[in-house]
Amino acid sequence: MARVKGKRIVVKTESDGSQLSHLPVMPSEVLAALEPKAGAFIVDGTLGGAGHTRLLLEAGAQVIGIDQDPFALARAKEAGLLGLEVREGNFRDLELLVPERVDGVLLDLGVSSFQLDDAMRGFSFHTDAPLDMRMSQSGESAADIVNTLDYEDLAQIIYDYGEERHSRRIARAIVAEREKTAFSSTVQLAAVVKKAYPGGHARGIHPARRTFQALRIYVNDELGALEAGLRGAKTILKTGGRLAVISFHSLEDRIVKRFMRSELEPLHKKPLEATVAELEINPRSRSAKLRVASKTEVIA
Repeated sequence: MARVKGKRIVVKTESDGSQLSHLPVMPSEVLAALEPKAGAFIVDGTLGGAGHTRLLLEAGAQVIGIDQDPFALARAKEAGLLGLEVREGNFRDLELLVPERVDGVLLDLGVSSFQLDDAMRGFSFHTDAPLDMRMSQSGESAADIVNTLDYEDLAQIIYDYGEERHSRRIARAIVAEREKTAFSSTVQLAAVVKKAYPGGHARGIHPARRTFQALRIYVNDELGALEAGLRGAKTILKTGGRLAVISFHSLEDRIVKRFMRSELEPLHKKPLEATVAELEINPRSRSAKLRVASKTEVIA
């Protein structure tokens, strides 16, 4: 389990000697931001592998953990963490899910390590799996999107949510391929994107990365959920309560930055980023940005 020693986080192994499969991003910075202590109530709006939640609980706080992923909820319940209350739902509905006033809210955006590592969820282009990408396991899948939307809509989604400058070439290739064979797997889509990419590669990243990001964001309405979740967080926070948000790409970070500057009191001029030491043990934190703000006005 994870232990807190001052401002340094030490991750220990489980009793069977295996290493924890989920490492929370910027754990020391999150604890410093939310200041968990006995009697404090904190909402982890993206429970995931409960990495941050474990640290908050060990610091003495009580935590309300929210997630729309049924597998994440099942793992948290099985863990039997004392002081944790699990509530099913999307953090976009914070005001409904948490009628209480709380001392802190944490939103760790994007895909959890468990979702990435579970090939069958369809988030990764590295392994062959159903083209799914649904965090809640309900609604339209990524396969539904690429097989039914017209060329213009596909190109716009890939450009807007993936910030992919070759979106039209990729969308054209997708439409041409599905006329021969419907898309059903991750590697099938990744291969088509790679073939459509100029030179077959993107500098420094896999050519399908931005397209997969775009589809995931669209399928789960992640940006809409973020905007609603930020408003909900402000509502449920007590005066002086803190909101901490970890984002992983510029689309998210811009929304968080704009909201905190207009609705709350930011604690830092620039977002916090992972240290070199953390990057060595958790490379997935390389693109993470943490923004923290305080609620200053009196609740009506």
